[in-house]
Amino acid sequence: MKLTKKLLDNLIEKAREGMENSYSPYSKFKVGAAVLGESGKIYQGTNIENASFGVTICAERCAIFSAIAAGEKTIKAIVIVFKQKGLGPLSTPCGACRQVMAEFGSQDMPVCTADLSGKKAKRIVCKKLKDYYPYPFNSKALK
Repeated sequence: MKLTKKLLDNLIEKAREGMENSYSPYSKFKVGAAVLGESGKIYQGTNIENASFGVTICAERCAIFSAIAAGEKTIKAIVIVFKQKGLGPLSTPCGACRQVMAEFGSQDMPVCTADLSGKKAKRIVCKKLKDYYPYPFNSKALK
């Protein structure tokens, strides 16, 4: 799937809206995500931290789980937004999020990250899931 500029802009805006609800008192690193379900509907997510760090959930999984809970079976694209501190490479999804993406999206699914300045994206990187996670553990391994 190729994202059009209009769809990418819409996903960035929905992810930014999700980021507004971040609960990140420990890291102070707010993250928002938006996923495009197979139906065409967009689902939002945000990072939700916890004093017991192991039960913290990333924005990516929050958005994907919202889509699945609403009846989606396949994710067509995901956009993750944040306000990155520093000028290094853009943050990327963690391993747990990559595994969940592999469960519900194809290896060619667009995964875009965007560094926000105010309400606008100042840097955007779009790659395919296989670029981030070339050898996923999936149902084929269980057969």
